[in-house]
Amino acid sequence: MARRFRGESTHKVDAKGRVSIPAAFRRVLEEGDPDWTDGLNPNMVLVYGGKSRNFIEGYTMTSMEEVDDRISALPRGSKARRALEHMFSGQSVQLQVDETGRLVLSPKLREKIDITKAAVFVATGDTFQIWEPEAYAAHSAQLEDWMEDEDEDFDPLILLDSVPTGE
Repeated sequence: MARRFRGESTHKVDAKGRVSIPAAFRRVLEEGDPDWTDGLNPNMVLVYGGKSRNFIEGYTMTSMEEVDDRISALPRGSKARRALEHMFSGQSVQLQVDETGRLVLSPKLREKIDITKAAVFVATGDTFQIWEPEAYAAHSAQLEDWMEDEDEDFDPLILLDSVPTGE
C-alpha cells in the first residue's frame, strides 16, 4: 500500500507564489509518481475547481489516474461525467515540484483561495489540501463544533461503521 499524506503545517508564500511542500508530503508525491526516480522532481496535480471549495487539492499522479479512470467509466456525455471532467481535467494543473521542494502557485490559484503570505497544507490521506490560514481555521472550528454537538462519549471512529470493510 502506498504511503499516505499525514499532518498539517503552515508555510510562507513568496511574492512569486512559491511555497515549500512539507518534506513528508514530498516523499508521498515521489512514491505516487511512476516516472519519478532519484535525481528527478515528482510530478503532481492540483485541482482548484468547484465553486464551493475554498481550498486547492493536491493529488499524486497515481491518485489522479485513479480518479481519471473512474470518470472515464461513466457514460460518455452524461451530466456527471461532464461535471467531473470539467472539475478534474479542466480546472486542474499538472506541475512538478522544483529542486528545492517548492510549488509555484499561479496568481489564478492564489486568487481562487485568497492566499497572500501563507498557506496551510493539510493531509487528507491519499490527497492533501492547501488552504488560506484563516479559512482553514474557520473550517477546523466548524468541524470541532460539529463534534461537540455529539454526545459526550462520542467516539469519531463510530463514523467508520458505515464503511464497507471489503469482505
